[in-house]
Amino acid sequence: MAVQKHFKLLVCFIVPLLILALPTSAIPLPELTVVQHRIIAIFVLAALLWIFEPVPVFATSLLIITLELVLISNQGISAIVADTGPAPMGELLPYTSIFNAFSSPIIILFMGGFALAIGASKFELDNNLARVLLKPFGKRIPMIMLGIMLITAVFSMFMSNTATTVMMLAIVGPLIAAAPRNDLGMKGLILAIPVAANTGGIGTPIGTPPNAIALQYIPEGQITFASWMAFGIPFVIIQLAIGWFLLCKLYPSKTGVLELNLKGHFQRSTRAYIVYATFALTILLWLSTAWHGMNSYVVAIIPLAVFTLTGVIGKDDLKLFNWDVLWLVAGGIAMGMALEKSGLAAKIATSIDFASLPTLAVIVVLSIICVVMANFMSNTATANLIMPIAAAVATSLHGLDGDGGITTLLIIVALSASLGMMLPVSTPPNALAYSTGFIETKDLIKVGGIIGCTGLALLYVAMMIFL
Repeated sequence: MAVQKHFKLLVCFIVPLLILALPTSAIPLPELTVVQHRIIAIFVLAALLWIFEPVPVFATSLLIITLELVLISNQGISAIVADTGPAPMGELLPYTSIFNAFSSPIIILFMGGFALAIGASKFELDNNLARVLLKPFGKRIPMIMLGIMLITAVFSMFMSNTATTVMMLAIVGPLIAAAPRNDLGMKGLILAIPVAANTGGIGTPIGTPPNAIALQYIPEGQITFASWMAFGIPFVIIQLAIGWFLLCKLYPSKTGVLELNLKGHFQRSTRAYIVYATFALTILLWLSTAWHGMNSYVVAIIPLAVFTLTGVIGKDDLKLFNWDVLWLVAGGIAMGMALEKSGLAAKIATSIDFASLPTLAVIVVLSIICVVMANFMSNTATANLIMPIAAAVATSLHGLDGDGGITTLLIIVALSASLGMMLPVSTPPNALAYSTGFIETKDLIKVGGIIGCTGLALLYVAMMIFL
C-alpha cells in the first residue's frame, strides 16, 4: 500500500513538471503567458492530488496556495519570476489576492455553519429536529434518505445550499452517530445531502447564483419566476429520483432500518433558548435576503458572535471546528481565483471556434466545458465566465429559434454549472459532507460523476424537445 501511495505521489508531481518543461507554444492555447503556463501546471498537480489522494486533500490546498505565492505572485521568488523565456510573462497576481482565500466570505459562511452545528449538538437541537422532520418517513433507511433529500432540496431552492447543508448535517448527525461506523448506508445518507443541495438550487431562479447570472442575459420577458420553476422543479425531481436510486444501490445498508430516537424534549435552559432563537433567526434571515439586504455570508457571522458572547461556544469548542475543511476550501478558492484573474479560464473557454460547429454541437460543448470547469472552481465563477460567451455565441447562431432558442441555450449553460460536483472542492456542500469523515473523494467522484452525466443527458433531451 505504501509503495502504491508513493508511486501515485511521484506521478502526480512528474506530470505537471513535464507540462512546465514544455514550451508555451506546445500547449494548444493562443498567446499563452508564462504565468498562465505555470497555473496550468499547478492546476494539473492539484487535480491529480485531489483525485488520487496520496496526501490529505487539505495539504493539497495548502500546496496550491504556496505554489501560487512563490511562482505567480508579485512577491514570489524574483529569480524564477524574472526568467520569462520567449513567451510574455503576463500579469503577476497580487499576493494579497491569494492570501484572501483564507478570509473569503465562503470561509466565514463555513465558520458560521460550524458554530450552528456545535451549538445545536450541545443542546440537542439537532436530535429534536431530526425527530420532528424525519418522523413521517419511518425507520427504513431508503425512506429516511428520501426524506433527507426532499427536505434538503426544498430548502436549497430558497436559501444558500451551503447553509442548507450545514443545517441538514446537524439534523442527520445523531442518526449517523447511532449507526455502525462501517455501514455503507451511512455513506449514502451523508452523500444524499450534497447531492440534494447541489441539485435543489436548480429549481428556482434564486436557488443558485448561476441561475441569476443567466437571467441577466436572457431576453426580457422570456422567462418568469413561475416559468423557471415549471421546468426547474421537474428537472430537480427527476435528478433526485435518480440520485436516490443510485445511492440506495451503491450504498446499501446492512441493517436496512435505523432506530430513530423519537422520544425526547427540547431543553429549557437560558443558553438552550439562545441556541433555538439564533438557529431560527439565522435560517429566517437566510431565507429572506431580498427583504433585509444581508447576504448569506453576512448572516453567517451572527451565530458566531452570539454564541461566543453568550458562552454557548467557548474556546474549547472553537477547537472542534473543522479547520482542515477550511484549508481545503481556501485552496479551491485560490485555484479558481488564479484561473479567473490570470485570464486563463476565459482563454480556455474561448479557444474553441464555435462558429464552425453545428448549433447542437455548440450547446453540447458549452455545457461540457461548464461542467468540467465547475468541478474545479466555483459554479458562480464558471457561470460568470461562460455566460457572456454563450450569450454572444447564441445571437450569432442561425439554428436557434429567436429569443426562445437563445433562452434555452443560456438555461442549459446555467444548469450545467450546477452539475459539477465530483470533488470535495467542487461545491461547499461537498466539502462539508467530506468533513464528516464518512465519505472519501472516490465516493464523490463516483456519485457526482454519474449525477452530472445524467443531468447533462436530461438537459440534452429537453434541448431536443424545446429547441
